[in-house]
Amino acid sequence: MDSIDRKIIELLAADSGLTSEQLGARVGLSPSAAHRRVKALEEAGLILGYRARLSPAARGNPSTVFLSVTLVDQRQATMMAFEAALARTTQVCEAHLMSGQSDYLVKVLVPESDSYERVHREILSTLPGVHRLVTQFTIRTLTAGD
Repeated sequence: MDSIDRKIIELLAADSGLTSEQLGARVGLSPSAAHRRVKALEEAGLILGYRARLSPAARGNPSTVFLSVTLVDQRQATMMAFEAALARTTQVCEAHLMSGQSDYLVKVLVPESDSYERVHREILSTLPGVHRLVTQFTIRTLTAGD
């Protein structure tokens, strides 16, 4: 990966909708050369995919909740069962295996049409291996450039 590839990755991270023509113009390549570079970065596994940034309204105006999850133990089978069930939970948008007091930090989006209490009682607390959930509600989200 050279400096042009790094610049392409930086530009796509900021705006994944850039065309090959736009990318090429910004890094000094023809559109076809920029396209080839992007395809090579994808094939090398350096670009994993593209996402749309959705407005809160498009997501159902969700509340963002962070959970610190402690499992009953840290055996591989317990962690694998928890992670597999978590992956099937539509409200979960991110999960991180952590060091420290809790095992996982989980980001949950709860649409305004639902209640966190129901999601907690019927979904999150029933995940396999859960010993303890500590919930924190987001007051405001800050992002880079805001």
